[in-house]
Amino acid sequence: MAQRILASEQVGQLFVETARGRDRIEYTEYGSGDAWVVLVPPVLAPRRVQARLARSLAASGLHVVVPDLLGHGRSDRPADPLSYSVTAFAEQVVALLDHLGAAQAVLGGTALGANVALEAAALAPTRVRGLLLDAPVLDDALAIELAVLAPLMYVGRFVPLGVHAARWATLPVPRRLAPRPVRRLMDALDQRPGALAALAHGVLFGRLGPSYADRAGIGVPALVVARPRDPFHPASDAEALAEQLPQATLEVAAPLEWRRSPERLDLLATRFALDCSRGSGIRRPRRGGA
Repeated sequence: MAQRILASEQVGQLFVETARGRDRIEYTEYGSGDAWVVLVPPVLAPRRVQARLARSLAASGLHVVVPDLLGHGRSDRPADPLSYSVTAFAEQVVALLDHLGAAQAVLGGTALGANVALEAAALAPTRVRGLLLDAPVLDDALAIELAVLAPLMYVGRFVPLGVHAARWATLPVPRRLAPRPVRRLMDALDQRPGALAALAHGVLFGRLGPSYADRAGIGVPALVVARPRDPFHPASDAEALAEQLPQATLEVAAPLEWRRSPERLDLLATRFALDCSRGSGIRRPRRGGA
């Protein structure tokens, strides 16, 4: 690989039209140049969870952008379910590409963030050079998503004081001094009742990702990462998706590998994104092909 460089970081914003009007999305931009990568965090997680991978990609010369989609982090949090769904988030990603002036980009994401990247490829296939899909949650994760999001919708709607109390409890704790698992928990608890209920409602009642037929029609290179023994992100979903996408390869990660020892997966992701940007990404023939 090329020698790593020190990449700049800056915060930006864009405004999108939603069902309720005009809303603000904030993002962080790492590096520069025309080889764009957009990383989508998991639902209910802020953009800082992708910062380490973003810095690793940018240090290899890629231009990386990580947004807080609506309802997350420092972006607006409307209390309207129509503002939220995997499809709505994908539309926000395409709007971000328009705002940046990026004709094409490698799109990546984790968990439901991977679903958002996949949905964006189905919505705007000419804008996508490749897909980096970490632990997508599709058919086999439906029951898990219901078990997680339905209670959140209920709590946000009917027990708002509980949501406020959980958030207030984290305020005295300095985030920069807290260990990473504690920071993740604090981020998960940093919610607003109306927005939390609306987000859970919108995601639950929208589609989790492209249909089987749509997935089979996504012709860009894809790197799909499976997480064995992860109860929230069934490896079977990643394995099935890698079979459904015409130009995908499956990478099986060790348990918690991307958290505890991310170097190998970072290298794979970086090489994949660089290859896609150069037009030499994965080329897997369809079954029965030459």
